[in-house]
Amino acid sequence: MTEKEMTIREMCDAYDVTARTLRFYEAKELLFPVREGQKRLFTKRDRARLTLILRGKRFGFSLEKIRQLLDLYDTDGGESIQLEATLDAAEDRLAEMVAQRDELALAINELQNQIEWGRDAIAARHNKEAAE
Repeated sequence: MTEKEMTIREMCDAYDVTARTLRFYEAKELLFPVREGQKRLFTKRDRARLTLILRGKRFGFSLEKIRQLLDLYDTDGGESIQLEATLDAAEDRLAEMVAQRDELALAINELQNQIEWGRDAIAARHNKEAAE
């Protein structure tokens, strides 16, 4: 093993993921560890890809979208094409997230109003019952 390679345990510790997660990403062709018998050795490239996978998941991208973006790196003009496609996808995702945030803010405001109405209705009933 070279210093550029990490075992599955080292990857789990370094990236706070489970071995099952790493095997799942390997099965989905997102990571390509070197195999030495039963042992998986993750290269510097795998570590970079895992960083991008975890970031993409945090931003709400599907694993398929993440795989497509990662795979662009291996095409002609790879890094530039990958960067442009990632930027486009990020802008689209940001627009979706802003719309979701705005919808959530409206729902929160409406729920707060309903809670206030409910409390007022209960207080009015208690006052009416106390007056009787």
